[in-house]
Amino acid sequence: MSKILRLILGDQLNCQHLWFKEKNKQVLYAMMEMRQETDYVRHHVQKVIAFFVSMRNFSEWLKEQGHEVLYLTLDNPENEQDLEKNLKKLIEESGATHFEYQLPDEYRLDQQINSLCKELNISSKAYDTEHFLTSRSYLSEFFKGKKTFLMETFYREMRKKYGILMKGGEPIAGKWNFDQENRNKLKDPLLIKPPKSYSKNVTEILHLLKMKGVKTFGKINAEKFIWPTTREESLDLLEYFCHQLLPRFGEYQDAMYSGDIFLFHSRLSFSLNVKMISPLEVVKKVEHYWYENQNNIGISQVEGFIRQIIGWREYMRGIYWAKMPEFATLNFFLHERKLPDFFWTGKTKMNCLKLAISQSLEYAYAHHIQRLMITGNFALLAGVHPDAVDRWYLGIYIDAIEWVEITNTRGMSQYADGGIVGTKPYVSSANYIDKMSDYCNGCFYSKSKKTGERACPFNSLYWHFYVRHEDKLAKNPRIGMVYRTWSKMKDKEEILRQAEFYLSNIDDL
Repeated sequence: MSKILRLILGDQLNCQHLWFKEKNKQVLYAMMEMRQETDYVRHHVQKVIAFFVSMRNFSEWLKEQGHEVLYLTLDNPENEQDLEKNLKKLIEESGATHFEYQLPDEYRLDQQINSLCKELNISSKAYDTEHFLTSRSYLSEFFKGKKTFLMETFYREMRKKYGILMKGGEPIAGKWNFDQENRNKLKDPLLIKPPKSYSKNVTEILHLLKMKGVKTFGKINAEKFIWPTTREESLDLLEYFCHQLLPRFGEYQDAMYSGDIFLFHSRLSFSLNVKMISPLEVVKKVEHYWYENQNNIGISQVEGFIRQIIGWREYMRGIYWAKMPEFATLNFFLHERKLPDFFWTGKTKMNCLKLAISQSLEYAYAHHIQRLMITGNFALLAGVHPDAVDRWYLGIYIDAIEWVEITNTRGMSQYADGGIVGTKPYVSSANYIDKMSDYCNGCFYSKSKKTGERACPFNSLYWHFYVRHEDKLAKNPRIGMVYRTWSKMKDKEEILRQAEFYLSNIDDL
């Protein structure tokens, strides 16, 4: 009887996959901790550990279900530290006559496995991961013949297709989108019951990484690792989100507050991206909870969350598979600057960047507005090369896998794609940061000053960005007001000189 070797990647931890419905002693599941994956970019230490702990937990779950599993730890002497080499070796040693795998979500791994399958002298078959609401090609087919891929159009299609927040063929409450209601600044301290502790001791794995010389960055409390690493913990966190955070999520989803790093955000992105839970079950759970508590939770709270999951998340994956590998090379503004040193240390006099970066280094986490309008905003205004920005975001965040990171970073954040993802660059002066946060309070720089001593760098860099890229942006219909305002300003030269000074001394800001 033939033996089947099945590969499970580190972001394919889906207990609900069809593969696991039946036990078959002729099937061997292979999972691997590899230097190939720890080293292709420098990762935050918590990210590497979260993957390894989750993979090991999933491996144990498979064994408990009666499946045969071969798990290669990082220090296993049989581990070649390379996916192709490991698989070829396993196929030979196991006597497998057939190889199966789930479609990878990263282009580089997809290419690597495709290349391997062409070399194998045994048959192979690819399966869907049974996670996403759409196929790889759905978005490009949906927008076939269109010049722009409008997310809102796609989002509405997802709502209709899955009957989410719908009444017949119309959206509940008569509107598709409540984004205008979800832009409030948080002014008061939070009184939120903290989530159930998932803390675990990961000292052993941390020691393993150091022993094997894996280069990471960021901080970790190895005796109190807080991220969920099992399906059960992820479902507990989803339950907590519904009861404690959903009632005010939408209202404050864009807010930034120095007194609380998580605010009303779910912290489910890592669990989702390694597939311990699925987007549809998350959305259905949140929708059901809202239906049962409509008197206490407004529609804008739940719609804002659901849009992030079935709108942006699915949309970004569709963009990735429609535009790769070219997308990873796009540099619309021809930016070349290196990433400032303080992105790796958090040591800057700009309070907003200090808080956002220090938090990212300590927790491997920042919410979407911190990423877009603080770190991403500064990198774009400063003209940092999108390759450097990509590497930083891909490495520092626990939920960063290329399909979701690069579309948000090179596309949404840096506008390096020239408008595939966003209709305009997402840049701002200090005014927006002050409007949405308390970060400007007590800052070394003055939020109200464009020039002069201690003038906020965001203010002059904002205008400098638009001036140096006027040839590319002036005709954008969403930006006309910026250039009309600039034409009426009297201190243009002084503002540009201020920006040039900051750019020349960027590591000292």
